[in-house]
Amino acid sequence: MRITLPLSTLLAATLLSGCVSDGMRAVDGHWTNAVSMVSGPQGEPNRIPLFVASTRRGEGATDDGRAHFSLTAIGVPQNHRPGAVERPSFGGADKSRHFTVLSKRNMDEEEFYGELAAHVSGRIGVSRDILLYVHGFNTSHDEARFRLAQVVADGGFSGVPTLFSWNSRGGLFNYESDKEAATVSRDALEKVVLSLARTPGVGRIHILAHSMGSWLTMETLRGIALSGHPDLDGKLGEVMLANPDIDLNVFRQQVARLDPHRVSIFVANNDRALSLSSRIAGDRPRLGAMDPSKPQDKAEIDRLGVAVHDISSFSTDFIGHGAFAEAPDVVRKIGAHIAAPRAQDSDKQAIPDFRGEDTGTATVPQTPPPPGAVQKVETSPLPPVAGR
Repeated sequence: MRITLPLSTLLAATLLSGCVSDGMRAVDGHWTNAVSMVSGPQGEPNRIPLFVASTRRGEGATDDGRAHFSLTAIGVPQNHRPGAVERPSFGGADKSRHFTVLSKRNMDEEEFYGELAAHVSGRIGVSRDILLYVHGFNTSHDEARFRLAQVVADGGFSGVPTLFSWNSRGGLFNYESDKEAATVSRDALEKVVLSLARTPGVGRIHILAHSMGSWLTMETLRGIALSGHPDLDGKLGEVMLANPDIDLNVFRQQVARLDPHRVSIFVANNDRALSLSSRIAGDRPRLGAMDPSKPQDKAEIDRLGVAVHDISSFSTDFIGHGAFAEAPDVVRKIGAHIAAPRAQDSDKQAIPDFRGEDTGTATVPQTPPPPGAVQKVETSPLPPVAGR
């Protein structure tokens, strides 16, 4: 069975509040929601600010797993085609036609979370949420940053996009070294997730993880659960695993520590990258290559209790490993899923004090949006192949 995805789109219709101190263009919009993407003047790229925690190291440096922090603005060209990450075939990138890094400011850990709290200040409801992206195997730092920016742009995410970039070597023949690098990054990711959840004013922490990043994510969440915070003290939102490169038996143990109703997996039985991973692992089945049309796989899905979405038919290339982001309908659905208003949070607002520091949240009266700022989102959940 295949999911059928409508062509409905999200209309992001809120403004950034406050100033962005890395030189990004601020938009006046106090006491309202905010979108992550700021439209530029005619011909100029749209700017998407990304909070980045990275354990990457330079060539020859020791991979110690410690995170470094930055705030990076990614430019998305105005001629951007949904599902694509426009990059030059050769030569330098042109910001009017390609994804580019417009600015970057390094910061220490305390400054990073203070800046994030400032970004959340003044936002209402689900716009206080964070989308944390954890990339997969064979992914460079630029590829990870551009992919998250593309998902935000195409999915209409109105919260704060955050990237955890681990030390992938970015090579097809570096599978084992990438697995070691992901393992070394577990403690850093755990600290990032817990710190995000403790940031004043933040709503929910949604996690989108791809491929080997799904294994890293689930290992991290399992460790957090064992420490007594399985739902991040009420802050854990949706956990979306795209083409997860996880041994099926390992996943059973990981998800047993969590609420499976929070977990969605996007599978593709024609994913050749996962077929190779399975062979490397001695023909052990991978979670992301399950086929819900097969009775045995469907029975296993039912036992896991997670939502499963078959995106096999959305594959756009021979490998079939990136359909979660390359198929516009899938990205829009992911965006609608995490943007669906929550009744308990619809009137919650992150309130800054006069020093620009976030002091928490408050309940504010509901007021109609200004003319031209109506946000249309799909509130129905993604239709699962297997019931939760």
